[in-house]
Amino acid sequence: MMKKMVSLSLLLILCLVVSACGGGNTNSNAENNTSSSNTPATSEPAAEEPVKNEKLIVYTNANSDGRGEWLIEKAKSAGFEIEIVGAGGANLTSRLIAEKNNPIADVVYGLNNMLYESLKKENVLIQHVPQWAGEVETGLNDPEGFYHGLVKQAILLGYNPEQFTAETAPKDWTDLYKNEAFKGKYEAPTLLGQITPQLVVAGILTRYQDSNGDLGISEEGWNEVKQLFDNGVRAVEGEDFYANLASGKTPLGAVVSGTLGSKEEQYKVKAGTVSPEIGVPMIVEHAAIVNGTKKLETAKRFVEWMGTSEVQGEFAAQFNSMPANTKAAEQANESVKELYASLKAQPLDWGFIADNIGQWVEKIELQIMQ
Repeated sequence: MMKKMVSLSLLLILCLVVSACGGGNTNSNAENNTSSSNTPATSEPAAEEPVKNEKLIVYTNANSDGRGEWLIEKAKSAGFEIEIVGAGGANLTSRLIAEKNNPIADVVYGLNNMLYESLKKENVLIQHVPQWAGEVETGLNDPEGFYHGLVKQAILLGYNPEQFTAETAPKDWTDLYKNEAFKGKYEAPTLLGQITPQLVVAGILTRYQDSNGDLGISEEGWNEVKQLFDNGVRAVEGEDFYANLASGKTPLGAVVSGTLGSKEEQYKVKAGTVSPEIGVPMIVEHAAIVNGTKKLETAKRFVEWMGTSEVQGEFAAQFNSMPANTKAAEQANESVKELYASLKAQPLDWGFIADNIGQWVEKIELQIMQ
């Protein structure tokens, strides 16, 4: 009897233990299931997906002398893939306008105020103000926010230092055709499909602005431009003017500040430059986003990166340029800083010039250069 009672007791205890163990597992699973089903999916930090930068088509007139290749490589290291389409500023502007209903480009940079004003009127650009815009020198950005400054460029009257000194060189563009010592020795700005010759002409014509005159210019102004072309040597398509300056063939003519360093190194001649009292045409290369791009967010990120003081400072040091970004300007080469410290910008009404430059060029080519 005693053995039966012990056996029954042991059996009862065993059942209780099994039951308790089973109940414990059930409760544990229930708690786990409840916890799993009630915990929001966002309780664990989700891994951020890397930003996807689509390939960008970038139009520019500022890709010569290795500048385009430099930007492609720098952009690649920053996570951007860009394809640069390079052409003259006027040609690029016409192309962008022609493509505005079905745009190919995503970003455009390098063009000057005059050309961007034309693009604005044609609704080719979008408004976008990058974070670095506030670091750009006051007055250089578009106040409406369509384009923002990257690089300052001065259109200078240069001379061969073996033929002229600072004392004997002309003091202004007007001296070229008014002083017999310079007639026939300067390159006339006849290649008017290019921006630099256009700005040389605009720099003279706008001194004679007259609302009652032909195309907004007085008769005296048109006579000045006629003398400019009549007394100079016509430019030859494909020839490098700096080569002619260095050789003495045409020792006077227009040079662009941003290319002086490379030209001096190439031709082993350091051109002298003139600082007219009225100032020099000072243009700014800008960056903008094309209206209708299908890669808007990537384009914004690219422009944000491109205009930073770090990128523009590196560019300035590499290519002897003067950044529009005041923080980046600290990294400019000393010779460039000295040059710009000696220059004054000629006051120019860019809106007026943009409205009329096409007709001015047509009049000069059809009536004055014939």
